[in-house]
Amino acid sequence: MKTALKLQPAEARLMVDAAIAKSTEIGVLETVCIADEGGYPLVIERMEGARVTGPQISWNKAFTAATHKRSTHLFNKAPNGPALPGNEAFGIQLSFGGKFAVFVGGFPIVVDGEVVGGVGLSGGNGEQDTAAGVAALQALADLLGPQGHEVLVAADIKR
Repeated sequence: MKTALKLQPAEARLMVDAAIAKSTEIGVLETVCIADEGGYPLVIERMEGARVTGPQISWNKAFTAATHKRSTHLFNKAPNGPALPGNEAFGIQLSFGGKFAVFVGGFPIVVDGEVVGGVGLSGGNGEQDTAAGVAALQALADLLGPQGHEVLVAADIKR
């Protein structure tokens, strides 16, 4: 048997709060989803005035990042993005009933080398979604670092 780390709701809440604080700072209305390792939401929050489509899009991004263990924008990153035409995974975005997101705004949550969940953001442009996502990851790193855990804080995560 293997002992597994599990992202807790309080940790997910902390991450959402950090992402929303960053979104507020940069002036963008976001929806933030923190999902567990299976891609199921622990916390989803849509800022007042954010698009009504945000909850589903942010969940799709968190789902993809958690379950496929990579940042969502890497599926389309040239020259060898696996979801680009002519590559082996072209069309992967049609998987899981359209729940698979292959554009910027989804990041796996990696603690001690293991993917324990995903963060998904919807509402900003790529740079804004990335800034809010990295803020969420940094908040978890700040919380868990003193406990001896390492949280990967980066935009281009591929496990």
